[in-house]
Amino acid sequence: MNDLLLRPLGAGEVDAALVVLRGARAEAVRRGTMPPSVHPESDWPRWFATEVVPTREVWVAEADGSLVGLVVIDDAFVDQLYVAPGYQRRGIGSALLTLAKALRPAGFGLWVFEVNRPAIAWYERHGFELVDRTDGADNDEREPDRRYRWRGMTTV
Repeated sequence: MNDLLLRPLGAGEVDAALVVLRGARAEAVRRGTMPPSVHPESDWPRWFATEVVPTREVWVAEADGSLVGLVVIDDAFVDQLYVAPGYQRRGIGSALLTLAKALRPAGFGLWVFEVNRPAIAWYERHGFELVDRTDGADNDEREPDRRYRWRGMTTV
């Protein structure tokens, strides 16, 4: 997308970021590539504003004057990466992932639910390596998942 702007989440944009997160998760649940959240959506604004924003980097993708994607990064992991349903398959997720790689050039990990075959294939195409599989006992949804690692920029 030519008019895509990647920038940090601005003050007062938590609601707009949650619209992206809710829409993308709902679409993934509908497609069967993500289990439903076990946390009530009514708690998401509090969680995002008090637990995510103050402790992680939140970057957004803006297009057509609206937030259309987001990536949440902590020191060692991409915690969330979502693109609004109407904007998927336009390179926005790839742009956000490229940004995460630039922000964490030494590498980072991420988790993907086992049922999310499209995301698994996508991360593998982007250079991520499988490092662990679990039966889901350690995640809130109790769904099998995979941990991937991007090893970082290599120097020649």
